[in-house]
Amino acid sequence: MTKTTFGKVAVLSSLVLASAVAQARVDASTAARLQSDLTPIGAERAGNLDGSIPAWDGGLSPTPAAYEEGRGYVDPYADDRPLYSVSAANAEGFSDRLSPGQQAMLRRYSATWKLQVYPSRRSASFPQKVYDAAFSNAQSAELTDNGNGVAGMKIAVPFPIPQSALEVLWNHLTRYRGESVKRYYAQATPQPDGNYFMTRIEDYFLFNQWAGDSAVDNGNVLFYFRQSVVAPTRLAGMELLVHETVNQVSEPRMSWIYASGQRRVRRAPNVAYDSPGTASDGMRTTDNFDMFSGAPDRYDWELMGKKEMLIPYNSYRLADKRNRYADIVQPGHINPELPRYELHRVWHVRATLKAGQRHLYKQRDMYFDEDSYQLVVVDHYDNRDQLWRLGESYTINLYDQPLVWTKGDAVYDLLSGRYVIGLLSNEEPREQFDTGLQPSDFTPAQLRRDSRR
Repeated sequence: MTKTTFGKVAVLSSLVLASAVAQARVDASTAARLQSDLTPIGAERAGNLDGSIPAWDGGLSPTPAAYEEGRGYVDPYADDRPLYSVSAANAEGFSDRLSPGQQAMLRRYSATWKLQVYPSRRSASFPQKVYDAAFSNAQSAELTDNGNGVAGMKIAVPFPIPQSALEVLWNHLTRYRGESVKRYYAQATPQPDGNYFMTRIEDYFLFNQWAGDSAVDNGNVLFYFRQSVVAPTRLAGMELLVHETVNQVSEPRMSWIYASGQRRVRRAPNVAYDSPGTASDGMRTTDNFDMFSGAPDRYDWELMGKKEMLIPYNSYRLADKRNRYADIVQPGHINPELPRYELHRVWHVRATLKAGQRHLYKQRDMYFDEDSYQLVVVDHYDNRDQLWRLGESYTINLYDQPLVWTKGDAVYDLLSGRYVIGLLSNEEPREQFDTGLQPSDFTPAQLRRDSRR
């Protein structure tokens, strides 16, 4: 894909965003830290004092092991053994390393849920072009329109030396996930007794490599997205098309749906914020997709700091294609023998609903992996200030790319005893990167032509 794919414009369009908030843009001497004591995208290179978090030495690049059909990514840490397990019985001793939601999860499922903690492996790695872009972004990127947009960035990680909560959030929203991807996955919303059916979904992404660049005509597009429900039969044929904008306040997310029963494409302006997520039975909101996605404008954002925390990481065993979905999905939660937890440093960000705004979640405490800006744990509070839901993302390094992405996102309802687990690909075809998708593949007309009837 070349820059001309999205096309230049001679005059700056209305998408040029006023810098009501202009942060970051560090000086050259500060940016030089990305080549010394910080990793190329801004994490601390050094380990912690007791060595339980090692130093970052480049992550998993080049490829350390093979991808095998029928198995998936071979676990580079398969010989590791758990250091210890955290359960309801000993959770109090680890309270400083667990979120309130993680602690509540252990209490609710005291007989069945545990965290198996393994040696910490700082596997996050990305292509050199991402590191080069982050170095440039450190001196050029800035928040715009009170933090609702970002400008002056290239490719990914606009704020590798973040100075605010919104800068951390934008690093997550814009993190590198390739240029174009076709992905296949399954999702389940089990009843408390464990009964469930699998929804199978295909989705396509085309990430705009010039998002935030006001000198290109699609500079306010973050990515193009299409989603198709494949099964079960009663849901098959539902299609969603999204143009995800950078600044969704100045230009709201554009979305369309195709319903096979109606055989027509129509605008879907409510695919945002706390509208129900696709086939989730109300167990997650639209902005729970990708742990958090969409506009940040309904919340006040506070950077709580950085801490050491037990988080899902390197979950290759969970992602192994030899696992069947029946091996993973259990009453109340996924099989605790499969996810791997490690001690890592995370950015803690708190989002609090603004006065006069509406959302199912009044407060969200978010924990972002410092090495990838992947959002890995989220505690959700309802409008009674009660802890309601825990979100966890089970990531791996897709080391043949390389990049960090999820192999399962879960939202656990701590009150009802139900949950949704999505983005499982154990029984699905392998994701495809660099697919050659173009913006013309993401138009309402193309959606109509391609939709199942």
